[in-house]
Amino acid sequence: MNSAAASATPAVFPISLLCLSNSWGGLELNTVRFADWMQQRGWPVQIITLADSPIAARAAELGLPLATLRNPWKAADIPAAGRLAGLLRGFGTRVLIVTRNGDLGVAVLCKTLRLPQLRLVYQQHMQLGLAKRGLLHTLRYRALDAWLAPLPGLARQVLEKTRLAASKLHVVPLGIELEKFAQPAFSQAQARAELRLSLPPNAVLMGLIGRFDDGKGQDFVVEALAALRRRYPQLHMLFVGEPTRNEGNAYREAVQKRVQELGLTEVVHVREFTLKPEVAYRALDISITASVNETYGMVTIEAMAAGLPVVASATGGTLEIVRDGNTGLLFPLRDEGAFVAAVERLLLAPELAQRLGQQARQEALATYSHHRQCELTENVLRALV
Repeated sequence: MNSAAASATPAVFPISLLCLSNSWGGLELNTVRFADWMQQRGWPVQIITLADSPIAARAAELGLPLATLRNPWKAADIPAAGRLAGLLRGFGTRVLIVTRNGDLGVAVLCKTLRLPQLRLVYQQHMQLGLAKRGLLHTLRYRALDAWLAPLPGLARQVLEKTRLAASKLHVVPLGIELEKFAQPAFSQAQARAELRLSLPPNAVLMGLIGRFDDGKGQDFVVEALAALRRRYPQLHMLFVGEPTRNEGNAYREAVQKRVQELGLTEVVHVREFTLKPEVAYRALDISITASVNETYGMVTIEAMAAGLPVVASATGGTLEIVRDGNTGLLFPLRDEGAFVAAVERLLLAPELAQRLGQQARQEALATYSHHRQCELTENVLRALV
């Protein structure tokens, strides 16, 4: 390669992603996906996580470089900070991206005590909650070189609730491989067959994709479905997801018991988590988001990319993602009457459902592509080194 061509090629350098979580939800899934995308784009990427965690298992499946770390003393774990420094030196890491708020403490200790030249980036996945303007958080955030907020509203929240310098804050939407949702290679009938769904010809299938958790609202949806089916007996419901890891099966069992009590056993279909969620979306006619407070809502964006009309609770980041009456329909949290009315609008006006789905797909493709997330992140990384 000649020097002109070499200079035109954007530089890449080793980066590491830190996520010491033993759960398997949106944050963890997105961490592994992002690492995989960046590696595909030519970046040397290492994932640092807990041994025997779902993240470690999935990273191994994808062939991603993997290192394991424990920090039993959390933010005050100086020995863990030293071990982290050794992992970063061994990989030649120039930028460490932290994806879980709880791991910022050990990452900042590592930089402050062992690797002052390390560039530290926080990729935000959760809302801040309470204000974090005290001395401890101020010093911790001062050690960051960049903060990536997934939505403009979350970025404004960061400026309101912390003392982070505005120059370090960047809006970088979390990405999704939208093509596989927007351009499925199979029909709705094929998707339903793959999910072993035997539905009447006139069935309308609603779906809620996501782990069983009282914050996701499966219990609310079951109650609303019972009310809806009094007038619309063609309605069926699909839940896809496993119980929240390490929190037992009590909630899922309670939801299934309520399904039996309401006589909905034949119309509520439960399937396990799948690494091919596009199949589930393709099987649906309407997508439901009933979360108490979804920070970002990857499943909502996936449903939008699939061209589905979305009925979503008006909370958290969903308020920024779904524009009521344009890319979906919003209802006040756990307001059964409003939820029933929204679903009824779609059932009575198929042209509205089609229009919302088309506009949602256009919005998702323009804003939430994983290519865009990677490009925006690369711009930040290259500006730091």
